[in-house]
Amino acid sequence: MSETSATNLPLDRIRALIVQARALILDVDGTLAETEEAHRQAFNTAFAGAGLDWRWERALYKELLRVAGGKERIRAFDTSRDGQPPLLSDSEIAELHRTKTRLYAELITKGGCPLRPGIRALLEAARQRDQPLAIATTTSRDNIDVLLSASLGKDWEKWFAAIVAGDEVTKKKPAPDVYLQVLSKLNLPAQQCLAIEDSGIGLAAAAAAGIPVLISRSAYFSDDDFSGAAFTIDDFTDVTNV
Repeated sequence: MSETSATNLPLDRIRALIVQARALILDVDGTLAETEEAHRQAFNTAFAGAGLDWRWERALYKELLRVAGGKERIRAFDTSRDGQPPLLSDSEIAELHRTKTRLYAELITKGGCPLRPGIRALLEAARQRDQPLAIATTTSRDNIDVLLSASLGKDWEKWFAAIVAGDEVTKKKPAPDVYLQVLSKLNLPAQQCLAIEDSGIGLAAAAAAGIPVLISRSAYFSDDDFSGAAFTIDDFTDVTNV
């Protein structure tokens, strides 16, 4: 199937795609919730606390999101500053990222990032159908925990048959590693599952694993190339009665 525009969507076909999948495999940042602004704020607060004169504005952060992983993002920025030598060692980047992760958790715990429209209904409908849910994400297990504990409760892990985070694989998206590991845990064929993503990087990762992809556009990736997706929608508001 080719990508379908947001106007005049064949909602019955999208619902069928969701319902007929043997499992739904979901990304986290941007897909389950619009977390990227909270991540950006946490990065900037961590930089200020470390005495760095770095500030990632939205346009710059959008470009940096092409680099998967927080530590990798810091390293990429540090090595690309107008030809200046890198300021931070690997250990300093790791410490800075730990601070950022703590600050992000504080923002989320204060209620700063609800699930995107239609997501909870999508998850609940899948559970009612006994359709397995899984997570395949670049973010860390700690970040997943703080987000979903606030949104689904402390027992959120019971909602998912498999969870693979970015800190559990060798290569992050757009490499297919997280998806391949999820498929192994689910013991299901790729073509019989459905990946739900929000970015071109996520689409590339799922497609490389052989999984059909449904894109739900997010704030930072709405203009990505989604030509390889089965369908592209704005959110799940109109397709959650499945």
